[in-house]
Amino acid sequence: MMQQLDLLSTSPVICIVLAGLIGLLVGSFLNVVIYRLPIMMRQNWRKECLAYLELDAETQLESFNLVLPLSRCPQCNTAIKPYQNIPVISYIFLKGRCACCRTPISPRYPIIEAFTAITSAMVAWHFGYTEQTVFALILTWSLIALSFIDIDHHLLPDSITLPMLWLGLLLSVFNLFTAPHASIIGAVVGYLVLWLVYHLFKLATGKEGMGYGDFKLLALFGAWLGWQYLPVIILLSSLVGSVIGITMMIVAKRDHTIPIPFGPYLAAAGWIALLWGNDINQLYLNSTGF
Repeated sequence: MMQQLDLLSTSPVICIVLAGLIGLLVGSFLNVVIYRLPIMMRQNWRKECLAYLELDAETQLESFNLVLPLSRCPQCNTAIKPYQNIPVISYIFLKGRCACCRTPISPRYPIIEAFTAITSAMVAWHFGYTEQTVFALILTWSLIALSFIDIDHHLLPDSITLPMLWLGLLLSVFNLFTAPHASIIGAVVGYLVLWLVYHLFKLATGKEGMGYGDFKLLALFGAWLGWQYLPVIILLSSLVGSVIGITMMIVAKRDHTIPIPFGPYLAAAGWIALLWGNDINQLYLNSTGF
């Protein structure tokens, strides 16, 4: 065991490849989380509403969580065998169709798996064989799940965001990514900045410009990276969001009244800051003469 660990510490390539392979497996699980977690949340909300109204709760015939029921084809309901669930490879082997009924499978599944593998490898390449890599991978995987759930449902689940926020605060005690005082201030300022923008926008237009999940997501980055990185994250997310939003309105003829989730842009900006935030801050300071 010690020999394998020594090999990882002395061979960056092996560390990067291993992170990519683990990312493939995690990406397959993230597909499950992205699909099932919103359904689980709706079921819980419905139960709470029925309990509040003192109505009889509905009988759930089958357990539904991140483990059960086992994956199956939504068209023919055939269970997916383990060898048909190998990340990316099974999709290619099956030519993107169900093995039983030949119904097309969304290409988003292998895309998420491959994207998770690539970003995981980039994290390992950047941080190397360190404790930072382990926790940066956990954050990366959480951001991928949050982003796609927000794209699908305009929702950033607290069950992911809040534990990651607390983890960022805890890691600051060990000065892993930032110091405790910078982490605490970052979490508070990150939340309040978007909270203030939200209420000013609502006061000016009478509409809600973003959700409370966005406040918590920026607070999460403040906790992980410190308040110093918040300007970079806000600037990058706003820039990318504006460019993509305008492009969608021009090219795809998207109605400007249809809301666009801000979470994926925040997540992308925060991930960039995680890896290259210090370089970006230094570049800005050097360009302004500070």
